[in-house]
Amino acid sequence: MRIVILGAPGSGKGTQAAFIKQTYEIAHISTGDLLRAAVRNGTPLGLKAKAVMEAGQLVSDELVLGMLADRLNEPDTKNGFILDGYPRNLNQVASLDDLLNQLKQPLDIAVKLNVSFDIIVGRCEIRFKAEGRKDDNPDVVRERLRIYSEQTEPVVTAYREAGRLVEIDGVGDVAEITSRIQNALKPYA
Repeated sequence: MRIVILGAPGSGKGTQAAFIKQTYEIAHISTGDLLRAAVRNGTPLGLKAKAVMEAGQLVSDELVLGMLADRLNEPDTKNGFILDGYPRNLNQVASLDDLLNQLKQPLDIAVKLNVSFDIIVGRCEIRFKAEGRKDDNPDVVRERLRIYSEQTEPVVTAYREAGRLVEIDGVGDVAEITSRIQNALKPYA
């Protein structure tokens, strides 16, 4: 099963992706985690990405696609994967489709978690206070949500028009949301 999980920053994509990974025994690939690891490890990409992420901006498509291509070639992705945080714009949708076709692993479905921006800012503020991640600062989150609206909402439309989108209410108890997703994924399992 090859899945893209979509939703605004803080909508619960990472949490739900972890449950999907466990349930279907597929790789969870979070571009945010890939980038944060690069920052933590002080790699050249990490140093570039750090300044961009702290300003609430998005890292370039080319850098992210290169990291993603490397990750998709690892053995644990052969049974499937869930992409979390990618694609973020229409160019990335086309690049991802090209990459997955080259790998002979076409995308099965895109799952979008629907959560209001007010709820997201509140969630991220709690995480910012608990974990201190600079990209969870409420001002940074608001900027990321603005960028999401401009750049990523067209991705949702593209997957919807292609018949590859399922939308899930992302508000409520975590187990409840997980159950909604599992029901939506049954035809692809």
